[in-house]
Amino acid sequence: MSTPSRESTRRRSSAAESRRLAPFLLACDESAIAELDAMIATLPLCASGRVFIEVPSSDDIGIVSVPSRMTVTWLPRSARSGAPGTGSVCARGEALDRAVRAWADEMLCDESAEPEHDGSEGRGVQVWLGGDYRGVAPVFEHLVHTRNVDARRVTAPASYRLS
Repeated sequence: MSTPSRESTRRRSSAAESRRLAPFLLACDESAIAELDAMIATLPLCASGRVFIEVPSSDDIGIVSVPSRMTVTWLPRSARSGAPGTGSVCARGEALDRAVRAWADEMLCDESAEPEHDGSEGRGVQVWLGGDYRGVAPVFEHLVHTRNVDARRVTAPASYRLS
């Protein structure tokens, strides 16, 4: 009986296989950048998706290394206005909330309209939220209650008790 060659037992990732992986949405403010870096380190190299980081000003923009199929968007509060028509400045969490809502509304299909599935890998978006409650809570509510993202796919600080 012959043993399989090393070449025939190797598993290669195909383009179709990488498209089946769930996209990632990572969002935080300046208080959770260290946690964001740790989260990014756990992602597969073929991960795709979006990273939003809210910071006080453009002086706070740094370098975050992500897999090549992911995009990082920095959201400096000093360059944004507050609620439309108020003339106020952008409050902490407001830029993050608006950016993630806009992305989710454009990019996420209503998961409740898709065929039933068992929650296995490869379905729906995987979300990680970090930072101040004022940014995390409204994003969580929008994703789970408006976009119908399964709350089990959203990771937020446990102390916020959002799930």
